[in-house]
Amino acid sequence: MQTSTVDSHLPQLADLFRLLGDTTRLRILVTCVSGPIAVGDLAATLELAQTLVSHHLRLLRAARLVKFERQGKHVLYSAADQHVSDMLKDMLDHIVEPHSETE
Repeated sequence: MQTSTVDSHLPQLADLFRLLGDTTRLRILVTCVSGPIAVGDLAATLELAQTLVSHHLRLLRAARLVKFERQGKHVLYSAADQHVSDMLKDMLDHIVEPHSETE
């Protein structure tokens, strides 16, 4: 990574991590990585109010972490792209990997 590129995007990166710091939004995003899902199904799966899920989806869409497509009367949400899926997988792998206290 070039330092100048990183420096110029640090505020956006900090906003992204702040957005992902909310457990509810993170649960929604992880569920959307599995494939397209309707808002109602997402709410039922996560046992959350549909209005709350819709609110968080708007924020995730604004951050370009999820995308949506209309299928008839339904709006289906999924991860915006492979980068989002890879980022979540990489961070989870990092958390669960064994580590030594001396490192």
